[in-house]
Amino acid sequence: MAGRRVNVNVGVLGHIDSGKTALARALSTTASTAAFDKQPQSRERGITLDLGFSCFSVPLPERLRPAPPGTEPESGAELQITLVDCPGHASLIRTIIGGAQIIDLMMLVIDVTKGMQTQSAECLVIGQIACQKLVVVLNKTDLLPEGKRQAAIEKMTRKMQKTLENTKFRGAPIIPVAARPGGPEAPETEAPQGIPELIELLTSQISIPARDPSGPFLMSVDHCFSIKGQGTVMTGTVLSGSVSLGDSVEIPALKVVRKVKSMQMFHTPVTSAVQGDRLGICVTQFDPKLLERGLVCAPESLHTVHAAVISVEKIPYFRGPLQTKAKFHITVGHETVMGRVMFFSPAPDSFDHKPVLDSFDFSQEYLFQEQYLCPSSAPAATDTTDSGGDDKKAGQASEGHCPRQQWALVEFEKPVTCPRLCLVIGSRLDADIHANTCRLAFHGVLLHGLEDKNYAESCLPKLRVYKLKHKHGVVERVMDDYSVIGRSLFKKETNIQLFVGLKVHLSTGELGVIDSAFGQSGKFKVHIPDEEPEAISSRNAAPQLLSVPAKNWCLEFRLGDAKRTSLCGPDAWSPGEATRGQVLIPPVR
Repeated sequence: MAGRRVNVNVGVLGHIDSGKTALARALSTTASTAAFDKQPQSRERGITLDLGFSCFSVPLPERLRPAPPGTEPESGAELQITLVDCPGHASLIRTIIGGAQIIDLMMLVIDVTKGMQTQSAECLVIGQIACQKLVVVLNKTDLLPEGKRQAAIEKMTRKMQKTLENTKFRGAPIIPVAARPGGPEAPETEAPQGIPELIELLTSQISIPARDPSGPFLMSVDHCFSIKGQGTVMTGTVLSGSVSLGDSVEIPALKVVRKVKSMQMFHTPVTSAVQGDRLGICVTQFDPKLLERGLVCAPESLHTVHAAVISVEKIPYFRGPLQTKAKFHITVGHETVMGRVMFFSPAPDSFDHKPVLDSFDFSQEYLFQEQYLCPSSAPAATDTTDSGGDDKKAGQASEGHCPRQQWALVEFEKPVTCPRLCLVIGSRLDADIHANTCRLAFHGVLLHGLEDKNYAESCLPKLRVYKLKHKHGVVERVMDDYSVIGRSLFKKETNIQLFVGLKVHLSTGELGVIDSAFGQSGKFKVHIPDEEPEAISSRNAAPQLLSVPAKNWCLEFRLGDAKRTSLCGPDAWSPGEATRGQVLIPPVR
């Protein structure tokens, strides 16, 4: 169709004072929400404080104009490139993460006189999580001595190529520009350098993402303000589905439904919008002070969750372990809240199974982890026996053997509203912003949200997570070639019949099964199957110890000020290699 306009969102990220806003200004022909540090606070401080939006258009390249055989390619179509100018200051990382989640391509702006800096590196990490394509822009080339300029640019280009070598952006294009020759204080008399070449490069790198107008409407709102005589305008990016004039939309965080009165894209009135579009929606009878950032959606299509099961992948640049029960800043969309995590993995025999990225199976059993497992942190299994015969702590995985997929239960300190399969980023934003360390700890996908406020009682029992434990006992005597009597494994009041059939490991290597109780004092008889190649009596040494491998499941939760702990007793055990039940951390209160 002639006149078609395709929108692609390009993020402008980098360290503070690298010239991001000047670059966005040099590229853009149309300014929109908060563009070019429009806010008085930004002008006063001389830095970008909010997401700024602007755009420019170019003819849609031939390679992006698919035409059926025997037909002429469409003419007059435009490629609209929406620039998302993100702040560069470390304290505004929440805003940067929010902006990165709505872009299709990332421009990493580097001050060529300084190279990679702390926030440049942090933006690169965010880009690896949220984006598929990268263009590196070496800005401020006009500040290099003219006689050494080309050599300095080539040197910085090699450095950046080496930096990108071990990332998903290896081989990404690098281009030099001077967005504001002479610096911000210089008069705007000299034209920017390298901008036509940058536009050509961006056009060649852009691919049109799949846009699906079906499904429920969802928009990420980044600004909300009122226009006298019109109503309240919410500007943002359509994440999924489509919207038309007259449709009802919901602000789920406030449980408010309003009708769409009018819509604009960069000051141009429109009647509909689809996934990927930059859009302003006008509604009536809504106070803009109630919504700064958030989500707008089709009515009843989103729900608020108090906890969630997410897939987890540690960010390799984060120093230190990811510990269960630790608190992190959890970012979902534009919202960042504190959350406590519990890590778990597949059962050891499933460590090498292919990851499943879009669902979570509650029917499977999962192995509790004291921390996220990576090659440097996978613990060796250890056994520590106490006087009662149960080990206090057991290792969760064999040393150096890590699962291909891991998960976490995240318990939010305050509820969040988000769609399923949205990006989740865990950070330590309370770390020193001046330290040369990565504050981003892990990322993942939200697989299942727990909507019930009392999820600890209603939902967590379905999560089948266990700890590995061993019960240890002593061989009292050998009865015959294939039988021994054991003690110190059970109390005298224990109903040993419930444990009959459980496998037992002897210290001399045999594998037996609990056959029956022996007397009334908690002793028991262990049968060694005939398949064992060597009778016990023919060995040089009789067995001294025995152990029963088991899965320890428990559920701990709080009701008001009272704490109640329920441990699975012997009646929860079943014959086989292990017992059945659950282990869960207490919810955050």
